[in-house]
Amino acid sequence: MFVGRFDYAIDGKGRLNFPAKFRDGMGETFIVTRWLDHCLAAFPTAEFEKVAERIAEKGLVKGRQVSRMLYSSATEVTPDKQGRIQLPAELRQYANLSHDVTIIGNRTFAEIWNTDTWNQNQAASDEDFTAAMEALDF
Repeated sequence: MFVGRFDYAIDGKGRLNFPAKFRDGMGETFIVTRWLDHCLAAFPTAEFEKVAERIAEKGLVKGRQVSRMLYSSATEVTPDKQGRIQLPAELRQYANLSHDVTIIGNRTFAEIWNTDTWNQNQAASDEDFTAAMEALDF
């Protein structure tokens, strides 16, 4: 299970240190793609397959836009010996990743955020979180 928050800096070559705590669960290689709210998602390959199956269940017509967005931007990454992954310029631009980056666990995958965007999102979502928990009847 992927849990926690980790803050890093992306280097000038687009390399990002990926949390050691997450690397074992991700496997030797894993998938990074664009995700909701202008962040990136990092999936173990098996979890990305589950996402693909859920999209396929919706059918080619209903799932086409999501399929196009997810698969066209997806890239397979392999951490180097220092635990860094290379993020393509297109993905860095989509998520506005230029320096400060926050990686969070989201149960079965990780999200990669611009730190300022993450902090703003969290500050604005306290009331939304309470409402969402109430809707789930927690």
